[in-house]
Amino acid sequence: MTYSLRIADIPTNERPRERLLSQGAKNLATAELIAILLGTGQGKGKLSALGLGQYLLQELGKDSRDPMAVLRDIAPQELMDIHGVGPAKATTILAALELGKRAFFSKPSERTEIDSPAAAAAALSHDLMWQRQERFAILMLDAKNQLLGTKVITIGTATETLANPRDIFREVLRQGATRTIVAHNHPTGSVEPSDEDIALTQQLLQGGQFLCLPILDHLILGDGNHRSLRMTTGLWNEYPQGD
Repeated sequence: MTYSLRIADIPTNERPRERLLSQGAKNLATAELIAILLGTGQGKGKLSALGLGQYLLQELGKDSRDPMAVLRDIAPQELMDIHGVGPAKATTILAALELGKRAFFSKPSERTEIDSPAAAAAALSHDLMWQRQERFAILMLDAKNQLLGTKVITIGTATETLANPRDIFREVLRQGATRTIVAHNHPTGSVEPSDEDIALTQQLLQGGQFLCLPILDHLILGDGNHRSLRMTTGLWNEYPQGD
């Protein structure tokens, strides 16, 4: 693969900055986003900013690693060890990464209405998303679905965690919540539910019926994504929650 093409040689409407303005950041490749941060490449006759972005991802992806997973926790010196990345470029990338994390992990304030799986996932992202161990957490709501608080119930290993329905309902009742959303993460990044996830959800829904304390959803989070079991399974039809 060649990385020497200059940004100036790319048609104007195909350049990273122009594409971001016209199509939105989410439609750019990762290398294009990095190229915008880098601004310039290595100088005349060497890698362009876009080429350097592609090269950086290639270096981070060595040994079959996920380059984005490496980039999330990378140290300044690790970036500067990549040919063509000096202190200025490294600090720009790290600042952008940190800003992205803060925006992603920002929690809604108390009494915010949680009206969708995406809103619930945002409230729980700080506790669950990209964690290296499985965690089980709850989001506690009042009768108007307004946020009362969140709580991590258990922390497990890299592959499993244990959540006891008794502990979950005890915490919900202790906080005076009238309904809850439960969630856990998968460190692998997959948001597909396991058989154990389905079985636990069934237990919680049965408990919610008995206690008149609705379980509004069970979310699985991982690698920037989330999955709503309420939206993707028929369990809430089997165990109506009266919500």
